[in-house]
Amino acid sequence: MSKRDYYEVLGVARDASEQDLKKAYRRLAMKYHPDRNSDDADAEQKFKEANEAFEVLSDADKRAAYDRFGHAGLEGAAGGSGFGGANFSDIFSDVFGDIFGGGGGGGARRNRPQRGADLQYTLELNLEEAVRGHTVNIRVPILEECESCDGSGAKPGSTPSNCTTCGGIGQVRMQQGIFSVQQTCPKCRGSGKMISNPCPKCRGEGRVEQQKTLSVKVPPGVDNGDRIRLSGKGEAGLKGGPSGDLYVQIVVREHPIFERDGRNLYCTVPISFVDAALGGELEVPTLDGRVSLKIPPETQTNELFRVRGKGVAPVRGGAAGDLLCRVTIETPVNLSEEQKTLLREFQRSLEQKGKNQSPKTHSWFDGVKKFFDDLTQ
Repeated sequence: MSKRDYYEVLGVARDASEQDLKKAYRRLAMKYHPDRNSDDADAEQKFKEANEAFEVLSDADKRAAYDRFGHAGLEGAAGGSGFGGANFSDIFSDVFGDIFGGGGGGGARRNRPQRGADLQYTLELNLEEAVRGHTVNIRVPILEECESCDGSGAKPGSTPSNCTTCGGIGQVRMQQGIFSVQQTCPKCRGSGKMISNPCPKCRGEGRVEQQKTLSVKVPPGVDNGDRIRLSGKGEAGLKGGPSGDLYVQIVVREHPIFERDGRNLYCTVPISFVDAALGGELEVPTLDGRVSLKIPPETQTNELFRVRGKGVAPVRGGAAGDLLCRVTIETPVNLSEEQKTLLREFQRSLEQKGKNQSPKTHSWFDGVKKFFDDLTQ
């Protein structure tokens, strides 16, 4: 099945900024994360699709290749179809090496040490862990070098022998008329080696899958879409090649009180009608504890109040942001008859004072009256 366009997957324009990509990925990751959709295979597939799209478009080199060649420009590259494959130039070299017998062909490369594949792990954190930093142990299935055969694939005490078909070169030459065509050896598949007695533990692969526990130190201030690189903690290389890297992708869960936007935090604070009219002082939560917030008289709903320095210190350094409290006036419920009577008296007193005490209400009704007057003219 053909892959969807990565920009379409994230729902962004082709000229989307890095911040736009992060916001789009954050929204999809929270919506389709497997932990929240345990019985929904379609959600898991969409989560993987969003991961793949973000990993490509957030990397400048991969994005440039994708913009020029589409999915074909990522064949075998990390992120296009999984980590650790050959890059685009390797594919180019393979094709022309097979046709013209170039020295940089696939067989020669397969005989050299090969770097292990990179891996990706999605790590969910709550807001407090992301803001303050956190050390967590994760378990990752990783292909590691077989200890029994030291990665050779041969049974201990034996060694791989040169392929009898290609003589250890990894390629065979075929004469087709006036052309001499060099192709990958069909017997050893380009490795140049044959294993007569495979290692019983890894069955000749040279690597075995193991569940590995790794300690990940999450720095303070990380946000959705950030990645932590663990160098050399990916899959083991082949033929003595270096191990790949492990990339830990951060997903921050929604918080019941705070919403994060960059270095600032936002929260909604309900206040009483009396506090809004007369002013008051109340306690509001921060990630460091409670602080006092002064409400001035005649406060209107949706007004923002800033508590400086109670936001988030960015992961790349700099001062902490602010906490912005949006107040909303709560209408009292379950009123007694006495309370209702008092409110009606209060309402009558406001009407007697006129526009000065309810300027927005009178301004709105004046606008409505003018609107209907204009219609009748």
